[in-house]
Amino acid sequence: MPQRRTVTSRSQEPRQRFAEEVRRLREERGVSLRQLAEQLGWDPSTLAKLERGQTLGSPEIARALDDYYGTPDLVLAMWELAVADPTQFKERYRRYMVLESEAVSLWHYAVANFHGLLQTREYARELLASGGLGGDELDVQVEARMGRRELLVTDCAPQFRTIISEAVLRAPLRCSKEWCAQLEHLLEVGERSNVAIHVLQLSAGLHALLNTDTVFLRSADGRTVAWVETGYAGELVQGITAVEQLQVRYDLVRDLALSPAESRKFIGRMLEECRAEQRDVA
Repeated sequence: MPQRRTVTSRSQEPRQRFAEEVRRLREERGVSLRQLAEQLGWDPSTLAKLERGQTLGSPEIARALDDYYGTPDLVLAMWELAVADPTQFKERYRRYMVLESEAVSLWHYAVANFHGLLQTREYARELLASGGLGGDELDVQVEARMGRRELLVTDCAPQFRTIISEAVLRAPLRCSKEWCAQLEHLLEVGERSNVAIHVLQLSAGLHALLNTDTVFLRSADGRTVAWVETGYAGELVQGITAVEQLQVRYDLVRDLALSPAESRKFIGRMLEECRAEQRDVA
């Protein structure tokens, strides 16, 4: 007779199970969220969001929890399963999500929209909704995207550089207030020492990456891969020659872009225009 399988009352959904286990480990240790935050050096609100399933956090948080609880790679493994869960990201993005979380540097070119690491909640919601998402699926995808943003503010945050086509900045949200908030967020993130933001003006003319969003991800072992995406498909480029060719194109585009300081002034002027529009409406 086959052995009876034990079934627990815990969630079988990877994201929710991750949240449950993180909460269970803390409660078994008998510490509050604030005490845990003090021990780990993380914001208690971030840990609270982990336990509520509102964010997955980063691999650094997972490793810190494993170290604190003495559970080698357990929390990290559950984090990886949650990230790879198809309900969090579409199939073609799951490999990219893991590479992004492990990268020591990311170089990005934005032809159509801001990188997910730079998006506000409302920007992400409107962008994803425009692609056909709705209901609970939309809520899940927005929360997943918000969780990704924490990658840039961790103690071991990667170096992040983005070149943003002016066309992206000329495609505002429907709500002027939320668009101002997105521009403000862009300026705020750009102040971080690990983030460099360039604006590529339309006056730069034709260039080597006209219709392709591109991200270069360099891992700790020095290997670089590229993720290229159009409006219909995404592709992971791993061949050394192909990646090098894309890097040459990226460098040519960066040469055409404004410096981070000039870009900050450009975005600042757009923010002032947005605020003026709000005042006129009011």
